[in-house]
Amino acid sequence: MPDLVALDLPLGHELIARITALLDAEIPFSVLDHRWSPDLRAVALAALRPTIVEGPDGATTLHADGIEAAPGDAVVLLTSGSTNDPKAAVLTRDAIEASASITSAALGSRSGESRWVACLPPVHIGGLSVILRSILTGVDVVVVDNPDGQSLEAAARSGATHVSLVTRLLDTVDTNAFEKVLLGGAAPPPIRPANVIATYGMTETGSGVVYDGRPLPGVDLALRDIDGEGWGEILVSSPTLLRSYRDRPAPLVDGPDHSPGWLVTGDVGRLALDGSLEVAGRHEDVIVTGGEKVWPDDVEQALRDIPGVSEVAVWRRSDPAWGHRVVAWIVPDGTPPTIDEVRDVVASRLARYCAPRELVLVDRLPRTPLGKVRRRSLS
Repeated sequence: MPDLVALDLPLGHELIARITALLDAEIPFSVLDHRWSPDLRAVALAALRPTIVEGPDGATTLHADGIEAAPGDAVVLLTSGSTNDPKAAVLTRDAIEASASITSAALGSRSGESRWVACLPPVHIGGLSVILRSILTGVDVVVVDNPDGQSLEAAARSGATHVSLVTRLLDTVDTNAFEKVLLGGAAPPPIRPANVIATYGMTETGSGVVYDGRPLPGVDLALRDIDGEGWGEILVSSPTLLRSYRDRPAPLVDGPDHSPGWLVTGDVGRLALDGSLEVAGRHEDVIVTGGEKVWPDDVEQALRDIPGVSEVAVWRRSDPAWGHRVVAWIVPDGTPPTIDEVRDVVASRLARYCAPRELVLVDRLPRTPLGKVRRRSLS
């Protein structure tokens, strides 16, 4: 049984070289995130359970609680779920090769002609899929580890043709500098340049499998009705799907044609008569901010023990740059904390992108008769 190697390396050429070597050797791997706090890193390692952790310059340590991977496994990625119950999705070699093939064909990415920009965190499928696609199809890749308009446009001038971005970066970049721009994370703007493609997908689908509402070749969509008015839970059938999670089966069901292996996404959407997909969002209360998923329960837990906090609720407000921003509503007990104190506490326990960008002081929180906070009543 093969080892599972966790790469504790920042986005850069050393990371890409190690991923290339592991793929060539058919050794499964995962990628850790340098933005994680020590507590969040421990939770992540407990979910991933690698057998080896590899740092810079090839330094390795054995992970005492690691378990081997299964033959054919290639990549293990944490889904962006709650830190109370994180899941580690297992993608096989067949799945990542299928993803690289169908996405490259859809985007006109060709060896010897194209060059990708790797600029998103490789701990997420949106960032890692760029690297995998480039390696598996023989397309050059250039690294931009602190992306902004200036650095991305410089990459385009040096020959980069394709890039994957989150919505908050879109307004900072001249997208005409690239042949194709993939856009994920927060909801895309309704009006965008013709070469900017809004994607739908997740870790479990091995990258985006729907481009501008249209499923890629080999991908099928279906809905499980939830309201009788056309909206339903999205089901996906694709050769790119995960095999399982590390500690539990994948949420796979029989499809409408009774064929097995359809992924239950947990997203709500509807299908038009022409087969195009419109996505409404998650069943759960996840906040998507700048392409990162933040769970309110995790942030609330981090804030409850701060002096000056009697009660706290975390929800979201629309933000033109971030899609949504994380907001903390606090019932103070004496002198309330400042927004800087709130942000520092959350960053130390979770990650900086989880930290609220706004603090609202209130006399009470809206609650149900059973005492549960009504997040959607916060405004």
